[in-house]
Amino acid sequence: MVAQDKEQKMSEALVRIFENVILTEEMSLRQGYFSDLSIAEMHALTAIGPYEAKTMTQTAATLGITTGTLTVAIDRLVKKGYVERKRDDKDKRVVRISLTRNGKLACRMHGKFHRVLAKRILEAYDDNEQDMLLELVRDVDGFLSQQVSRYEDNKNTESIRKTAAAVAKNERRRQNDG
Repeated sequence: MVAQDKEQKMSEALVRIFENVILTEEMSLRQGYFSDLSIAEMHALTAIGPYEAKTMTQTAATLGITTGTLTVAIDRLVKKGYVERKRDDKDKRVVRISLTRNGKLACRMHGKFHRVLAKRILEAYDDNEQDMLLELVRDVDGFLSQQVSRYEDNKNTESIRKTAAAVAKNERRRQNDG
């Protein structure tokens, strides 16, 4: 196969994988106990994490968004009962957010979703093939992490993430309409 054909096939496969993971997550959420949460909200819960309270700034940085954008999401999650917001005891300017019991449960269930997805992908292969697949996936992940770092240096991360989300949303809409 010619290099250009390989690049095209790789490009198509990466886009399909991205879309299918997002679609699978969304369908799983819609049909589950946490159907009132969007994927973005679930990822916000994951960024906050089930343990100690985090600041809005820390959480926004983890998600690669502004604190203003995060504030809108946190407002919704507080209303839905997944997040608590408190002023820091020592510095009242600092807002700390933490997960409620329901938020922790949602976070754990989302983690389980990803583990089950990984398990089901791996179970189709023998041990040797699993090791090879994991090595390849780690290599791709490392490469993509380097690319993200390059863009973060340019301070374009939020607009890039928004573009990626918009592309995924438009693809889902196209598939639903098709």
